[in-house]
Amino acid sequence: MIRSLIVTEQLPVFPYHPDPVATGAIVRSDGECSCCDRARGYIYTGPVYAAEDLRNRLCPWCIANGSAAARFDAQFTDVVDDVPRDRLFAITQRTPGFSAWQQEHWLVHCDDGAAFLGTAGAAGLAAYPEAWTSLQRELESWPASQAEQFLKALTKDGQPTAYLFRCRVCGSHLAYSDAT
Repeated sequence: MIRSLIVTEQLPVFPYHPDPVATGAIVRSDGECSCCDRARGYIYTGPVYAAEDLRNRLCPWCIANGSAAARFDAQFTDVVDDVPRDRLFAITQRTPGFSAWQQEHWLVHCDDGAAFLGTAGAAGLAAYPEAWTSLQRELESWPASQAEQFLKALTKDGQPTAYLFRCRVCGSHLAYSDAT
């Protein structure tokens, strides 16, 4: 089999994951996509829920157009809240997911999936008071001193960390935290 010529194309737009290169979900690669059999200059590195192991084997274009989800009966993330079916499909089957310490899940606000912005630590979250409030609500059942210590320990590149989102409707920021 002759390997296809690597062509770096303009990445597709992902409304629910606006900058997947910055979040590390998509990286430059000469790898060939298992869906379209083309090396297009980028490959998806995030989670893929399918019978076949497809991690680092799908291009962003096959995710964006839904062909990877259709061909491999794949999903790229989980949504735990109710959203309209068309949005659920767009988030789970046409949007690059992200890697988390535990099971990642997409946040929902104003009856739509929020846009994933990336990981954030305590210092970075200071600019997003709504996100900080959502994290505090998440830890309401914890003793106050333990919750405060956990939130202060949040780090962008380690654990515990927070996953930052922005509502696509009202612009509010929200987050959830995670660690092993």
